[in-house]
This record gives sequence, C-alpha cells and structure tokens, in this order.
Amino acid sequence: MTSPRTALVIVDVQNDFCPGGTLATDRGHEVARRIGEYQASHGASYAHIVATQDWHIDPGSHFSATPDFVDSWPVHCVAGSEGAAMHEDVRTDTIEAYFRKGEHTAAYSGFEGAADGVGMNDWLKERGVEKLDLVGIATDHCVRATALDALEAGFEVRVLTDMCAPVDEARGEATLQELVKAGAQLS
Repeated sequence: MTSPRTALVIVDVQNDFCPGGTLATDRGHEVARRIGEYQASHGASYAHIVATQDWHIDPGSHFSATPDFVDSWPVHCVAGSEGAAMHEDVRTDTIEAYFRKGEHTAAYSGFEGAADGVGMNDWLKERGVEKLDLVGIATDHCVRATALDALEAGFEVRVLTDMCAPVDEARGEATLQELVKAGAQLS
C-alpha cells in the first residue's frame, strides 16, 4: 500500500519511445500496457499521479542527423506531435499534471520540466508529497535522471522495475544498481 504522501510519476511513456517511434525501446508497448493496468488497479492508492514528457521545440545539438546515442539523438518527441503524445495504453484521465521538458535544450530529468510554469519539485512539495514511485521509459536515461534528482531533492524513491524499459538491457541493469547505491528502492 502507498501512503497519502506518495505520488506515481510516469516518465516519458510517449509514442516515439515505443515500437514504431523514432527512438523506440523494445519493450515500450509492454511497459505502457502494464502502466495502464497498474493505474486501473492501484491508481486510487496514490495521492497524485503525474507524468513527464520530452517536449522538444529546438533542442539544439540534442537532435542530430548522425546521432551518437549518448549526447545526440534522432529527432523525437517534437512538441505537439503524435510522437510526443502519451502512449494510448496510459490512462491519461488519471494524470493530474504533465511536466514537459527539453523545449530548447537536452533534458532527461522530469525535475527539469514544468507544468503550467511550476517545476516538478515545487509542485510535489506544495502538495506534501514525500515518496515517489517511478515507472517509464527509458530506465537508463530519463527514469535514471528523474530518480537521481528526486533523491537529491529529498524524496524517497521506489522504481517499479517491471514497468520500466531501457534503451539497452545491460545499461538498464547497471542503472538499477546505480539507483540502489544512490538510495532508491526497487520493486
């Protein structure tokens, strides 16, 4: 059971990060389906459900025609595009706020985003949230960055691993161990 001070954070479960998208993870569809099912079965136990979204307008060198897949990437999640939309299996009717990030720069952490001009850290703390359950895409990039920033901001963090998809499986496993060492819990 979660406490009334716990929020579910759905990280970047967007069409471009799922099979058929411009920067797809192998298990994106599966993770989106699991998250939607989890929202239906467990959503009411959370004080808040929020989501992050890559929302690129002109992120500079983050986009590249010859990406290195470390600092530069193919064009993805362009603001307002179908690729930037949440996957259809995610229950958007339960999401209270969307923290959009990376309009004019590379951004990996949801804590770099804002909803109606309010950053995620301030939004969560204004509502008394102390614990975060994180799910989403990609384990080794945006989930990682969001979890590390959440820990740095003083939140208790639990990563629900069966609802996360990495870009690279080995790097995803290494990321989970890194997060445990940083203080996150895995479930």
